[in-house]
Amino acid sequence: MIGGAVAGPDGRLRCPWGLSTEDYVRYHDEEWGRAVHGDDALFERLCLEAFQSGLSWITILRRRESFRRAFGDFEIAAVARYTDADKERLLADEGIIRNRAKIEATLANARVLAGRPAGELDALIWSYAPDPASRPAPRTVADVPAVTDESTALAKALKKQGLRFIGPTTAYALMQACGLVDDHLADCVARGAASGGRAS
Repeated sequence: MIGGAVAGPDGRLRCPWGLSTEDYVRYHDEEWGRAVHGDDALFERLCLEAFQSGLSWITILRRRESFRRAFGDFEIAAVARYTDADKERLLADEGIIRNRAKIEATLANARVLAGRPAGELDALIWSYAPDPASRPAPRTVADVPAVTDESTALAKALKKQGLRFIGPTTAYALMQACGLVDDHLADCVARGAASGGRAS
């Protein structure tokens, strides 16, 4: 089947993108599509998806530890306290993506979220998870959308909260990565490995 699941070196079927590098195999098998909860954890994914905009995800994945060091493990309260000096430090950090607009958006978003009750970001994002029964398992990569009604609504809701650098495509990538939807192909070994739900 063109665009369908592909057998890896171990003989198990996976989404084609999950076999292109060893980093992707690990990320595909162990993280992508598994439920992520917690404000700081979701803030990290939101930031990294924004930094990925216009780039390949492998670029971000291979720099993730550098991003975590640079942004204090994406603890919202800590990033919200970053100063202009911190911003200049980030702009000079070769371990991350030194895009001024994306860095400024990350700091601004942290300041917005720092004033919100604990768990609010988690509840807001997960409230846009569609009913799994309404989504047939994709058979090929062509069946996987880039944008959905839910991701468009989520992006709109996040923007209404004052968050920047988040559009429907970025919102959908977040939903895929954090398990709000399961876009592993029907024959993929990771399909259904971790349902979204609300259990941590």
